[in-house]
Amino acid sequence: MFVIANLFTALAKMADIGFTIFYWLILVRALISWVSPDPSNPIVRLLERTTEPVLAPIRRRLPPMAIDISPIIVFLIIIFLKFFLVTTLNDLSFAMR
Repeated sequence: MFVIANLFTALAKMADIGFTIFYWLILVRALISWVSPDPSNPIVRLLERTTEPVLAPIRRRLPPMAIDISPIIVFLIIIFLKFFLVTTLNDLSFAMR
């Protein structure tokens, strides 16, 4: 059983790292959007390619507003998933030991 417990611990850590990286990508994209970035910049293109698949569906469901609050909603979703999913996986791994 300890092998499965270690698997759940590893999955929890990987999910935590993935959520943290995605959080920072969205934060950097939101900050860069304030300064009117060059769309041909490779960093700007990378940020748009990695974050747009998550931000676009949320943006479509929101009513038109003066500012884009989709990054804030994604931040809340990431925080929820980190607390719920990562904690649940860690608790499962400790319960199996």
